[in-house]
Amino acid sequence: MKAAVCTKYGPPDVLRLQEVAKPVPKESEILVKVHATSVTQADVINRSSKFPHSWMWPLARISLGFKKPRKEILGFELAGEVESVGKGVKSYKKGDRVFASTYEFGFGCYAEYVCLPKTGTVAKMPNNMPYEEAAAVPLGGLTALSFVRDRAHVQKGQRVLIYGASGSVGTYAVQLAKYYGAEVTGVCSSFNLELVTSIGADKVIDYTIEDFTKSDEEYDVIFDVVNKISFSTCKKSLKKGGIYLVTFPSILFLLQMLWTSIIGIGHKRLMSGEASEKAEDLYFLKELIETKKIKPVIDRTYPLEQIVEAHRYVETGHKRGNVVITI
Repeated sequence: MKAAVCTKYGPPDVLRLQEVAKPVPKESEILVKVHATSVTQADVINRSSKFPHSWMWPLARISLGFKKPRKEILGFELAGEVESVGKGVKSYKKGDRVFASTYEFGFGCYAEYVCLPKTGTVAKMPNNMPYEEAAAVPLGGLTALSFVRDRAHVQKGQRVLIYGASGSVGTYAVQLAKYYGAEVTGVCSSFNLELVTSIGADKVIDYTIEDFTKSDEEYDVIFDVVNKISFSTCKKSLKKGGIYLVTFPSILFLLQMLWTSIIGIGHKRLMSGEASEKAEDLYFLKELIETKKIKPVIDRTYPLEQIVEAHRYVETGHKRGNVVITI
């Protein structure tokens, strides 16, 4: 089968299209013919080995491979069709349309076929949704859900600010916060103001013109999706009992999180951590999509043959929503 292979860390050009062995499903696995996947910031980080914070480097290299990637086929999310199932699989059959995240057990979606455990983060796709859109749901959608619902417990009447509202996680975070009844403010560049408004934000701030921390506005939740601000600069913008969320914590953030848990700073809380991934949550997102409560935002679509160009574009940091790869 055809796959985009990464045999060393480096720029987008390290990715190469190659013929590799087609996987065979084990007794408790399903074999999926991949129709679409995506390029996320996580893919860029794992390809380049450039982590958001230096303290992550040694730990990540132990997990991912010290001198070169331990798993050579990247790709964290997919949409496709079940090709075959192992003898122990009863919940899926040949022809089922599924979408999935492979983040927990390690990549593999930049290929024509991939094996998934039946107990993995996999679900049947939303009805009448094309593969290209479904492939853009799992990673960003599950990450946003984990932070908005499970950590912040966003609820009706709260005021929520999403910093980095135009990216994959950000666009889902805006829509999920609205679903749970919050008044949502999105922060993004001037180029993305219309987009963030179109997905439901009540107010949009252009960070190139206005610094939200300089106003008197206060929020129940501030979610820094892109790790561009800090608790120190925006703590006065949090209400008493407010929550500051960040996806990739720095050492300083972890120390602040520990310190505030001990002494408290106006009862304000800092939270981070790995996003949880469960099939039941993927089915929950499926339901929200089918009832038109949320939708994926697609910026660009590339064929697998242009995976290098897709990585170059995502690496610029200017993608809107998701970049999809068709296979």
